[in-house]
Amino acid sequence: MMLLITPSYYGEFVDELAEMHRLRYRVFKQRLDWDVQVSGDMEVDEFDVLRPVHLLHRSTHGRIQGCVRLLPSNGPTMIRDTFPILLDGQAVPRSDHVWESSRFALDVSPDAPKAGGGLASATYELFAGMVEFGLSINLAEIVTVTDARMERILRRAGWPLRPIGKPRPLGNTLALAGYLEVSTDALERIRKSGQIPGPVLWAPVIRTAA
Repeated sequence: MMLLITPSYYGEFVDELAEMHRLRYRVFKQRLDWDVQVSGDMEVDEFDVLRPVHLLHRSTHGRIQGCVRLLPSNGPTMIRDTFPILLDGQAVPRSDHVWESSRFALDVSPDAPKAGGGLASATYELFAGMVEFGLSINLAEIVTVTDARMERILRRAGWPLRPIGKPRPLGNTLALAGYLEVSTDALERIRKSGQIPGPVLWAPVIRTAA
C-alpha cells in the first residue's frame, strides 16, 4: 500500500512518519554508513522541516518499508544547498515544473515479491508513485542526487537518469545528479517492467494540501 502524505496531513500520520525516519536511519546510517544527521534511532535533516511531501510504501504486514521525500525545486534543495559540486557549473534546477526527490530508502524482507530485472516490486511501486504524483501536479521532471548503484537500478526499471554532471566521490559513495522524466510514457515503462497493472496511488490515500 502506498501513502502520499502532504504537510496538511502530517498530524494524521505521526506514527508512519516516525517509522519512516527510523527506516532512513537503518538504511543510511547503519547499512550504508553515510555521514547523516541522526536523533536517537531516527535520521532527520534540515530539509525535513521544510514541510516536504512524503511517499511511503507499507508492506502487507503493515510496516513502512520504503520512502522518498519530495520538495519543490524553487525553494531550498539538497542539490543546490548541499551538493552543488555535482552540477559541474550548470544552472541550479529551479522551476515550478521540477521537484527534487531525496532520501529514497527501501528495506524489504528477503522473501519480498520481485518483479522485472530481479528488483523488488516495492521499488517499482515507489517509482510509479513518484511519477503519478508528478503527473498530478503537472511536473515535467524530477531532479535528484543519487549514487551509482541507484543509477543502475533506475536503468533496469526503465526510468533512466539524465545526468547533469559527472559522477563524483562523496564520502564512501560515488554520487551524481540528474533528471528523471515525468510523463505517461515513463509511467508505462515502469508499470510494464514492474508488472504493475494500474495506479499505485488510489484516491483514498492521495493527500492533497488544503
